[in-house]
Amino acid sequence: MTIRVWDYLREYREERQDILDAVETVFESGQLVLGKSVWNFEKEFADYHGVNHCVGVDNGTNAVKLALQAVGVGPGDEVITVSNTAAPTVLAIDGAGATPKFVDVREEDFLMDTGQVAAAITDRTKALLPVHLYGQCADMAPLRKLAEGHGLALVEDCAQAHGARHHGRRAGTMSDAAAFSFYPTKVLGAYGDGGAVLTRDEDVDGNLRRLRYYGMAETYYVVQTPGHNSRLDEVQAEILRRKLPRLDTYVEGRRAVARRYAEGLGDLTGEGGLTLPATAEGNEHVYYVYVVRHPRRDEVIERLKKYDISLNISYPWPVHTMTGFAHLGVPRGSLPVTERLAGEIFSLPMYPSLARDEQDRVIAALREVLTSV
Repeated sequence: MTIRVWDYLREYREERQDILDAVETVFESGQLVLGKSVWNFEKEFADYHGVNHCVGVDNGTNAVKLALQAVGVGPGDEVITVSNTAAPTVLAIDGAGATPKFVDVREEDFLMDTGQVAAAITDRTKALLPVHLYGQCADMAPLRKLAEGHGLALVEDCAQAHGARHHGRRAGTMSDAAAFSFYPTKVLGAYGDGGAVLTRDEDVDGNLRRLRYYGMAETYYVVQTPGHNSRLDEVQAEILRRKLPRLDTYVEGRRAVARRYAEGLGDLTGEGGLTLPATAEGNEHVYYVYVVRHPRRDEVIERLKKYDISLNISYPWPVHTMTGFAHLGVPRGSLPVTERLAGEIFSLPMYPSLARDEQDRVIAALREVLTSV
């Protein structure tokens, strides 16, 4: 049987009654759009993070886009971010009418190289958008200092970091606005699309609520500013409400899988060998994905195919190299670490319900392949 890089079915079977009851609760409520389930989830997700406001939206991409718009980003502005990320991060910048400007990532943990940000700031820069990649946070202190010193907005992309901490603070609590995705693969995943934005700022919260609802505030018929139809679905909100109390348990399950990988593969690291994930100083990793690195990645993956194990590459094409962003004019070679990583990284199966015997199969197969390449 194939071992998938991600799978939800075992978790669903364990939580099935709660998930089905969530659906029934919404269907019996008499309100299918922006009802009690969305309102309750927003409050509970905000409380989990210790912030004032949470606004549920329809997906993670729009969470980033609306967060940027809510803090004042628009046409003509630049937003500094990274190219080693899922394309939706950058699509959201484009969707807000702004231009992405890239800095490279760090060799050791693949996170934004904050030392390059100051030189990237121009008179058009409006916001900094760090990505909390693979389950751990970018270094926020220098970014906050730069944002305050230059009058910039700071927005966190937390799509891959539910429950992560950075020097004791949760991802999503260190900025003007923080965007989350609840796509099914996420640490806290829905059974479909969903997203949310956290903020402590009352004005940003008001902007977000208008932006997700056509630009309307209190009545369906009056558009105050042009907005979107970007509401979190009631069913997904109720499912997320049921799953939220289990988020820390999901995180612990992922950490247990990560520890077993480290124990089973740690002796294969070193010059020319496998590189395991490194946790940056001050971070508490939640292992959204377990990304390893090998200089002969493509050969390793090709040889692993016969073992019936599904792998993934996050991400094989840096955003700045995609044809859809050719208009940005970012030349190959300008982000050397990002481009080098794209040819060496790959993800091992990672989810809390991954069985120990399945993980043993992954480790054994990888050990066999790595000793022969």
